[in-house]
Amino acid sequence: MTALLEDAHEGLELPQRVNRVAYVRGQYAYYHYGCDGLDDRGWGCGYRSLQTICSWVVLQKRKAGKEARAVPSIAEIQAALVSLGDKEAHFEGCCDWIGSTEVFLCLDHFYQVPCRILHASTGGQVAHHVDALLRHFEQLGSPVMMGGDCDASSKGILGVCQTSSGESHLLVLDPHWYRNDAKHGLLAGARANLQQNGWISWLSLDSLMESSFYNLCLPLLPSTEDNTL
Repeated sequence: MTALLEDAHEGLELPQRVNRVAYVRGQYAYYHYGCDGLDDRGWGCGYRSLQTICSWVVLQKRKAGKEARAVPSIAEIQAALVSLGDKEAHFEGCCDWIGSTEVFLCLDHFYQVPCRILHASTGGQVAHHVDALLRHFEQLGSPVMMGGDCDASSKGILGVCQTSSGESHLLVLDPHWYRNDAKHGLLAGARANLQQNGWISWLSLDSLMESSFYNLCLPLLPSTEDNTL
């Protein structure tokens, strides 16, 4: 597999007046549109968010001395969902999206990692899950996948924070950046480029769509890393 940028959030500044913050713990690779040579622009964001989570799971399991298969390709993800009976045979090779439910199924199938789903019927209701997300990152430290309906852009969630004024922000890793890393190699200064252009950023909950529901998939695998910043 092509070398991918790891830990894209490192060095990113926090929002102002933060009084509580919790992050992903442990290394992960940034999977994004086109990273492996497959042009999946317009439909592949859910797969890429899943692959990012899988990269974290693989490293955690191997650090714990356990076997873990390599991060699955998009074709392997589609084949697994067909074999599990979640999708019809024509799903293999198609350009259909996947969401939090499919991520849940695949993490269990490939790595025997159970997940918890948090549902918010509107963007505003995501605020009701901030405490649960803080506890998740503090206690487990695994990356989270977030998907929606009207807001159909899958997102990786790598942290959450609260400010002294009561605002909450999510640390969002956006898989929609396009670059063929398999052909061109890792971009020089990739982390700084991604941070400057908002592909990894702290987003206020106010930026979520009120007309969209959201599902958050929380992998229930504890990090082997110490709970320190």
